[in-house]
Amino acid sequence: MRDEPRTAIVTGASKRVGAEIARALLAEGWQVVAHVRSEDDPVPEGAVRATAELSDYECAETIFRAAAELPAVRLLVNNASRFVFDSAEGFNPQEFDDHMAVNLRAPLLLASAFARRHRDGDGLIVNILDSKVAAPNPDFLSYTLSKQGLAAATGLLAQALAAQGMRVNAIAPALMLQSPGQTAENFRKMHAANPLSRGVEPADVVSALRYLLDAATVTGQILTVDGGHHFLRQDRDVQFLEGE
Repeated sequence: MRDEPRTAIVTGASKRVGAEIARALLAEGWQVVAHVRSEDDPVPEGAVRATAELSDYECAETIFRAAAELPAVRLLVNNASRFVFDSAEGFNPQEFDDHMAVNLRAPLLLASAFARRHRDGDGLIVNILDSKVAAPNPDFLSYTLSKQGLAAATGLLAQALAAQGMRVNAIAPALMLQSPGQTAENFRKMHAANPLSRGVEPADVVSALRYLLDAATVTGQILTVDGGHHFLRQDRDVQFLEGE
């Protein structure tokens, strides 16, 4: 996959982990289509912008249109996510629909569009999940359900697309960057409490992606990148465990 001109599509590439992934791929010689939600969102230098609302049914066609004049798409990173709090007591059906549209339906639409366009050569889809998939708790109910759905879709897509020479895997990181509303002290304690006594950084996700790019016989797998946090099996989301 490294010996030919190739294009990667990265959703949610304007900031945080998505931008880190896009910059790393650009540095390694990939052409990168950086999906953003708004024309006002920045994209990494050297990337091709693709503006689309992932809740739209046509989002995949819009994003792949931006890659039409580029080398063959060999990598799709479904990174973009909606992350808004809800709970069983305060279940919001609109939030449920919005989370499923962005976090599950859009990756499926993009995977389908990729499969229709894929020809000879390697193809890799990497879904960015959450370590909550390995150790769920009921906070952020709709978000968690959408990520569990995407985890299941990872295996199903891997089975469905293997005959085309396409691999489908996922990376499930723990919280890497301080969330809105989370205190710096809580963030520090959260990382220190991990079994490995260290937190996860965006560079760790990039390292996992590099492994998957090179691992030509690995498909249908989820790499949990969380410093061992899933072993703690906490009943609440980490940002609500201040002082514990």
